[in-house]
Amino acid sequence: MRRIAGMILAVLLLGGVAAAVLAGRSDSAGDDDKSTATKTVRMVIGSEKADFFADKDVERALAAKGFTVRAETSGSWAMEGLDLKGYDLAFPSSQAPAVELASRHKVRGALPRPFYSPLVVVAHRGAAKVLADNGLATLDTAHRGTLKMSAYLDAARHDRTWQQLKGAGKYGELSGTLFISSTDPESSNSGALYLAATSYVANGGRVVSDEAGLDRTAPLLKKLISVQGAQQSSSDAVFRDFVSGAGNPLVLVYESQVAALLANGPQPDDLVVLYPDTTVNSDHTAVPLTENGRALAQLLSTDPALRNLAVRHGFRPQGTDTEFASADTYLKQQLTGVRQAPVPTSKVLHDMARRARG
Repeated sequence: MRRIAGMILAVLLLGGVAAAVLAGRSDSAGDDDKSTATKTVRMVIGSEKADFFADKDVERALAAKGFTVRAETSGSWAMEGLDLKGYDLAFPSSQAPAVELASRHKVRGALPRPFYSPLVVVAHRGAAKVLADNGLATLDTAHRGTLKMSAYLDAARHDRTWQQLKGAGKYGELSGTLFISSTDPESSNSGALYLAATSYVANGGRVVSDEAGLDRTAPLLKKLISVQGAQQSSSDAVFRDFVSGAGNPLVLVYESQVAALLANGPQPDDLVVLYPDTTVNSDHTAVPLTENGRALAQLLSTDPALRNLAVRHGFRPQGTDTEFASADTYLKQQLTGVRQAPVPTSKVLHDMARRARG
């Protein structure tokens, strides 16, 4: 055992972070899990990152660099209302709420963006086929396709129902108004970004930046939100409902949530991932409130072991597409054919959400 411990120590000294992660895994098989962490970072994060920070391999990789993380979850926009005294880092799910938080807490300098995830629509196979047969989507494989946003918004504008679409009668669950379920745009990042993408399309391919743009897009956005009824504040809860078979047949989620599901369980035969032809990337943006928080955010951006672990949880590291390698038929390795809509300013997005919610 002493010789084995000595060998592990030598590898640690020579191999850096990757070896540290291996050592952490080896230790976990024994009775003692010795941590090298010396700094505890307390942070508030979007719920979609909870599984990442709870991953034992992530904990060991951070410990090898001297960090222990204590993470609490919150809706990204709801973070603005939190008392962040005593926290080292706020880590919402996109740049807009992060910029607002940085301004509020007088955080200077560039805000680290370790990884990102595009918004996608998950659908049951029957719903995806009906959309494709009616010109609202195209299918590349049995489990992946593209949602035509202009066609979808035109259907929403005219209150189209599933029953008006040919072929929908074969599927008992396809009834009532055709709509995509999203989270509450006033408290949740994914819900707000849904409005950013749909308003961009509804505004003729221009980002909404003024009162006139808000007036033009408000009636349609209100339809998109009001038809959903009560909305949840967490994308994690919405996605879990979909996976369990509950709720609406079309749901807006983060690609990372789908990737994590595929990596950690059986491949669901009834799942189709639709990439909107116009969408918004969710840039997970860190707001360092202390030096320890900034050091951790930079580590997430640069450390190879942590970048690889982010990919395992479905996040796309900034700077390269090659790390996000997926051989399955559900996800795109490269986001070709997907247009990125600019996100309105925080003020405009807040006004948009308030109008959409009525």
